[in-house]
Amino acid sequence: MNIQARLAAASLVLTLFGAACSPETDKAAEPASAVAASRDVHAFRIGALEAVALRDGMIALPNTAAGSPWSDTAAATGLLTGSGLPGDVISLSVQPLLVRDGDRLVLIDTGAGGRMGTQNKLVASLRAAGVDPTRVTDVLISHAHGDHVGGLVGADGSLTFPRAVVHVSAPEWESMKAGAAPAGEAALLAAVTPRVRPFAAGAQVTPSIKAVALDGHTPGHTGYEIASGTDRLLYIGDALHSAVISVQRPEWVNGWDTDSAAGIATRQDLLERGASQSLRIYAPHFPFPGLGRFQRRDDGFVWVPETAAQP
Repeated sequence: MNIQARLAAASLVLTLFGAACSPETDKAAEPASAVAASRDVHAFRIGALEAVALRDGMIALPNTAAGSPWSDTAAATGLLTGSGLPGDVISLSVQPLLVRDGDRLVLIDTGAGGRMGTQNKLVASLRAAGVDPTRVTDVLISHAHGDHVGGLVGADGSLTFPRAVVHVSAPEWESMKAGAAPAGEAALLAAVTPRVRPFAAGAQVTPSIKAVALDGHTPGHTGYEIASGTDRLLYIGDALHSAVISVQRPEWVNGWDTDSAAGIATRQDLLERGASQSLRIYAPHFPFPGLGRFQRRDDGFVWVPETAAQP
């Protein structure tokens, strides 16, 4: 991202989210120079809505039988190197999404909170976008894996977004409650429980954001359709992980899915619909900022990002 593009993005961030901090909290906002230098925020629009991609960090998985969710590591190596990437590592970005929906500041997923070898950048990225975490009004969770809910609490166990209502699908909430203790997440569960509001499949969660069931990855895995006028953006959670492997080989079993058949069907449907309808996609694990579209290519699909990947 060249300096002119970065300055333009910084200006948009300040325009969009400068008002997020009240006079009492505006000291939390970064100065313009710091925003201009940040590579961790990417401001854009969804119709009249204002949105920002927020970098949390990167997960680097060895492309080995023990490290990869895809069993055919040799074939995965070929796909990665064929796309100009190293074949021995699978790199997955982690980027929650911030949306201003009227008078509500909505954060979709919360990053890993420093888990899984990530850099725990979300709060700093929010501040670079001019937003204090206490101003977030709603947190929408796609599913309860650690790289999506880990940022709900800080290192001291307190809520990162203390004023926010936490929205999660009812099936995912039941799964999260059942799995918290075995996963060592009892403290996180206890901290967040008073703020949780479960919703039914297909619910209109905020005025402009509707839940979309994306089956297979977890019991209540949910995407979010963000709409403004005729413009749409679909946040796909972990329906697809890799911008190369998941897109080019959606039929491969992903070992992280709780229901492999449903996960494959969801990926194939998303790719078919995405390409035929030119759906605008936000993929929280694709190269930052994770914005783009699926395009049909030969007998399969490829990911076409809106902007060059930002390191």
